[in-house]
Amino acid sequence: MSLTRRTFLGSTALLSFGLLAGCVGNGGSDDGTTTDDGQAGTTADEPTDDPTTDGSTDDLPDGNGTDDGAGGTRPSGGPGISLVGVDDAPDVPVEHEVEITESLATDEHPPQVRITLTNTGDEVVEVGEGRTVFFQYVSDATNDLIFLPADGEYPAEAGCWRLGDHIAVTEEYRILSLEPGESRSELVDLYGVAQSEDEEASCLPVGEFRFEADFAVGGLSEASDDERREATWGFSLTLE
Repeated sequence: MSLTRRTFLGSTALLSFGLLAGCVGNGGSDDGTTTDDGQAGTTADEPTDDPTTDGSTDDLPDGNGTDDGAGGTRPSGGPGISLVGVDDAPDVPVEHEVEITESLATDEHPPQVRITLTNTGDEVVEVGEGRTVFFQYVSDATNDLIFLPADGEYPAEAGCWRLGDHIAVTEEYRILSLEPGESRSELVDLYGVAQSEDEEASCLPVGEFRFEADFAVGGLSEASDDERREATWGFSLTLE
């Protein structure tokens, strides 16, 4: 399933957390402006059997499997994601697409989406910030969930997929360059945000969640304010 929508203001609205996810140099872009993130983090204990990985809500505690915001949680993971709303494309020469690639949380993987960015104009375009435009390290509006690069290792128990510690992201502004008609894609996995010590531990919350990111398009490497244009794009999904 894929849907096309808007774009995000790519300033450095990145998360600052306690556990370092990696020093961000130049990552993800194949135009020489970025390199892969090094991910610091460990995987928790081995997962337990999860009877809910087929998407069924049978035998779950009352309140689970509903779309009532973050009001319900599954004690051992297992919800599936569905897109319920995608923004229209903003008035800039790039366009986003979101596609679900792993709909269910299982013992092998968390839910996952592919974010694709395409230059719809007839000139080379620069876009920043280079991680935010692919929703890397972007959390939902209520800070219950976060998208992380799919190739990283994070402190989360398999099958549950809630982070056991916070993730830190270095502050820098990456710029990627797209040729006319060029598309670039990144896979991001969905995790529950680490909870504070006084909060009850749980796995992925169920309900409806909104994600959006800010980004900029234009002559970013030359810092030309006349060419720089800012936009926002996002989507909503449900876990149930």
